[in-house]
Amino acid sequence: MELQEKMPVPIFTGADREVFLRHICPQRRPAVLRGVCLGPCLEKWTVEYLAQRGGDKEVKIHVSTVPQMDFLRKNFAYKTLPFSEFVKRASEKKHSDFFLCEDESYYLRSLGEDVRKEPADLSKQFPALAEDFHVPRFFEPEQFFSSVFRISSCGLQLWTHYDVMDNLLAQVTGTKRVVLYSPQDALHLYLSGDKSEVLDVDAPDLNQFPDFVKAKRYECVLEPGDLLFIPALWFHNTTALQFGVGVNVFWRHLPADSYDQKDPYGNKDPVAATRALQVLERALHILDELPPDYRDFYGRRMIQRIQKRTYCDSLSATNTQEDCGSASPSRQFTKPG
Repeated sequence: MELQEKMPVPIFTGADREVFLRHICPQRRPAVLRGVCLGPCLEKWTVEYLAQRGGDKEVKIHVSTVPQMDFLRKNFAYKTLPFSEFVKRASEKKHSDFFLCEDESYYLRSLGEDVRKEPADLSKQFPALAEDFHVPRFFEPEQFFSSVFRISSCGLQLWTHYDVMDNLLAQVTGTKRVVLYSPQDALHLYLSGDKSEVLDVDAPDLNQFPDFVKAKRYECVLEPGDLLFIPALWFHNTTALQFGVGVNVFWRHLPADSYDQKDPYGNKDPVAATRALQVLERALHILDELPPDYRDFYGRRMIQRIQKRTYCDSLSATNTQEDCGSASPSRQFTKPG
């Protein structure tokens, strides 16, 4: 019995910048792009080549005794290794050298030189390897925020979360399954900050998370050379089906001053959203001055006003039309994957 309604992520073959900007990005829905030139990385980035070109640069990595990493409960340890040694270990299923156990899992999310101030940039942290990777030009240069190296052991699964910027996930080597959920299903995902408390999206504890089944699940498997467009606020959960190397490219699709300027990771809520949530918290504290039945009454009125002012019916209508299979501009470019 299926737990959730599942939808495939549409695949676009040969989409160029114009097609992306006119027909894919405006839909605000995930899409797999195939046939986009990523450069010689697809042929060159073997384990041996990565180790040689990446060298002995020290990298901070996640290490876990289990492949399902949980950021909320921190079931992993932060360790440091030379990049060449990290790549070697991450590509192995059993390790002769290890931190926690011989079948431990590894994950690298590259960081800026000054992790508290600078976003990750492949051209700065790994210039020799960056020469092999061509950043897709689907946004203006001044919108660029970061390019993040991601390397995972086979089987590694990362927690479900959202980002506040649009991004393209380029799968360079290996295959990766990605499960996504719409921002409009946020209430069914049991959020703690920007992350879902539901760790196992394939076999969730429905006693603890009964509403999780109401969230519509979108899914795709990325092959080497694929790009996945993940619009801002879409939740995503990734599983490395093989040892894999990828690059995430993030860009500011909102005006630059919409974002927290002191956020090197690009995952803090937009400034206006942060202010609004702070005001809401103050309003809730004021309601605490009332008896429970009054709090209930005025809380419901507040919810109604928020829904009327913020819920976007046009998005719901678009989603419904596409899910029913009606024609839309983007579908004209969709090819079977």
